[in-house]
Amino acid sequence: MTKNENVSAPDWVKSSYSNGQGGECIEWAPQYAAATGAFLVRDSKDPDGPHLNLSAEGFAGLVAFAKSHG
Repeated sequence: MTKNENVSAPDWVKSSYSNGQGGECIEWAPQYAAATGAFLVRDSKDPDGPHLNLSAEGFAGLVAFAKSHG
């Protein structure tokens, strides 16, 4: 995993694993992933902050973790 702050304005989508109560809110950029193979993930409460740039395997691991702890 690396932090990447130099990506031009991807379209962000809130994860279906984020609750609607203001906690544990993450977003990802599916169109960016489809175009580049890089999976961007960020904290929706800090949209101007850094984001993670994950491989497909890293993103799959994050989703599996979210499913097992949700």
